[in-house]
Amino acid sequence: MSYTLVYTRQARRDARKLKGTPLADKAKELLALIEQEPFINPPPFEALVGDLKGAYSRRINIQHRLVYQVLEEDQIIKVLRLWTHYE
Repeated sequence: MSYTLVYTRQARRDARKLKGTPLADKAKELLALIEQEPFINPPPFEALVGDLKGAYSRRINIQHRLVYQVLEEDQIIKVLRLWTHYE
């Protein structure tokens, strides 16, 4: 079962920041992984709380994270951030 990836405007901006860095390959690997199965473990993921409740996070590196929501009924993964969600 494959999901469709949809990127927010912020995620597209974040992708431009990642382009040409060593983090880009890691981000692509994570995106390919969650496109097939968003809840596969490893690599570990965590459910977020507060303003991002309902979203999940996976580490790209120690500072940057992939933040996404899963819309099961539509088979869509909405990518919210590819940089840091602490800004």
